[in-house]
Amino acid sequence: MSDRIAILVPCRNEEATVAEVVEGFHAAIPDCQVYVYDNNSTDQTSKIAAEAGAIVRCEIMPGKGNVVRRMFSDVNADIYIMVDGDATYDPKKAPEMVDLIKRDNLDMVVATRLEEEQGDAYRRGHRAGNKTLTGFVGWLFGHRFTDILSGYRAFSRRFVKSFPALASGFEIETELTIHALEMKMPVGEVEAPYQARPEGSTSKLNTWRDGMRIMATIIFLFKEVRPFKFFGAIFVILAAVSLLLAYPLLVTFFETGLVPRLPTAILTTGIMVLAFISMVCGIILDSVCRGRRETKRMYYLALPEP
Repeated sequence: MSDRIAILVPCRNEEATVAEVVEGFHAAIPDCQVYVYDNNSTDQTSKIAAEAGAIVRCEIMPGKGNVVRRMFSDVNADIYIMVDGDATYDPKKAPEMVDLIKRDNLDMVVATRLEEEQGDAYRRGHRAGNKTLTGFVGWLFGHRFTDILSGYRAFSRRFVKSFPALASGFEIETELTIHALEMKMPVGEVEAPYQARPEGSTSKLNTWRDGMRIMATIIFLFKEVRPFKFFGAIFVILAAVSLLLAYPLLVTFFETGLVPRLPTAILTTGIMVLAFISMVCGIILDSVCRGRRETKRMYYLALPEP
């Protein structure tokens, strides 16, 4: 029995490109099912996708993260490929990604965008932002990916059905990456060319707004996944500030036996108390997080393999 392969295409106003995407994946993997999820398009995206042979469904909650949550909930398959509907990714890479999932029993394969083939398709600001965010995620969670914002990925059934999908917008790729790193899942990467959008197709990504949302998501997930390190860092900062303020007071006290700046002494004490409260929070939440991680791991293992 062959594996069921589902191509998941989140779309909003992609009438200029969606047919090319659907037809490209049908050609690359003839026995796949292509699902196009229309996210409140105001053009003919749904009609054109259906005419090209896709199964078209709608998600009215705006945002790519909301669409991904719906796709992962609705679609049942053995292997999933998620790709943007803007025809910037090469469908011919899909069989290689599927083979890698099957051969090495991986849970996620990310198509990293090739710089030498990008030209003007991958704007310098987006490339710099991606490298910065990828490096930040690697520093906090581990260096296992070179392109955390790629919208072209393959997943196992276990990954899809155990992924919580809490993000609502373009930060969903970051959540996918950190979920895999947190659960220590087997992952891989393949290199893929990244093409410019065809004429008439416009990007929905706002560089600064979405970049800040992605950065906020990384920090939030760091707090959720590594609470001891997060609150430990706060402890170190607060304790350092407290000691800096206390140093001149201590010098004066040992020289004269007096504390001349009582408000500063009270402030120093309060900051140090906050530092230790932060440390205690980190210790408690780290135990809670460990229990949650064990529960998620057991649920992941309970899901049947293809």
